[in-house]
Amino acid sequence: MPKEIENYVHRIGRTGRCGRTGVATTFVNKNQEETVLLDLKALLIEAGQRMPPFLEALDSRGLNLKEIGGVRGCAYCGGLGHRIAQCPKLETQKRQTQGATGKDFLTSGSRYGNTAQYGGDW
Repeated sequence: MPKEIENYVHRIGRTGRCGRTGVATTFVNKNQEETVLLDLKALLIEAGQRMPPFLEALDSRGLNLKEIGGVRGCAYCGGLGHRIAQCPKLETQKRQTQGATGKDFLTSGSRYGNTAQYGGDW
């Protein structure tokens, strides 16, 4: 089982191409992170697939998740099985913002980002 659910979806997608069907088998051990398993559970529910008993037993209550259209998800991206503090999309956005400006956008001191080279108004 991949560490991130996006990689799982990509791998499973390779089992059936060009309208063909395929069978995918996923091996999970007791060391797998629960957040990824919760994502897997949500994907199986969404796809209408059979749910293994060990996934049915997992409960996402108490994970500080936001309810979005009847589905529990991250408050930032809506992704399932992780909290906003561990949101990979939010982390990517932060890195891109910091890389583009050289500073953290939220602490740059200007709503326009890094204005160190700004000469002022006319």
